[in-house]
Amino acid sequence: MTAAVPTPTGRRERKKAATRRRIADTALRLFMEHGYEAVGIRDVAAEADVAVTTLFSHFASKEALVFDQEEDFERRLTLAVTDRAPGEPLLAALRREVHALVRHCTGDGAAPLWRMIDESPALRTYEQAMKLRYARSLTAAVLAEPGMSRSRSETACRALAWFVVDAQWLARGTADPQAAVDELFDMIEAAWQAAAEPPA
Repeated sequence: MTAAVPTPTGRRERKKAATRRRIADTALRLFMEHGYEAVGIRDVAAEADVAVTTLFSHFASKEALVFDQEEDFERRLTLAVTDRAPGEPLLAALRREVHALVRHCTGDGAAPLWRMIDESPALRTYEQAMKLRYARSLTAAVLAEPGMSRSRSETACRALAWFVVDAQWLARGTADPQAAVDELFDMIEAAWQAAAEPPA
């Protein structure tokens, strides 16, 4: 799953980014052509013209080749909280970012990729672990918000993070993903308001 990322500025960083991109693109092409289970790490390395050790210096596992921008997506969710404009409501910022992520994940050509993931037990397991990391990072960002400990319980903050992360996955499989994001966030916002702690 590729996504726009900042262009590295140094020559060495640009070279590393280009190598990573080539490996990920090669892997995805091979997986789509031959099936995820039929392609091995050595096949990807050979086709991308890199050593297996070079591949593993960029990707920790075969599954990570499919979710090659997971760290960027995780960072985007947390930055939606920590770097939002002054005065912008927390859930409005998260809704906006999830809309953007869903647009990316449901773009042209995305459907075969999601079918491949859904059909692979290894990829589904990896995806669940990835969602857990997203939720943990987002929970930490929400809990760190000024005054949050006085307005919401830790349980409410953890639930919010899970609901937001799940909204992205739920919406992508619908006929109208953007409308689904709004429907889901309307429910999330209602639950968030209901979870407000009364003033001391």
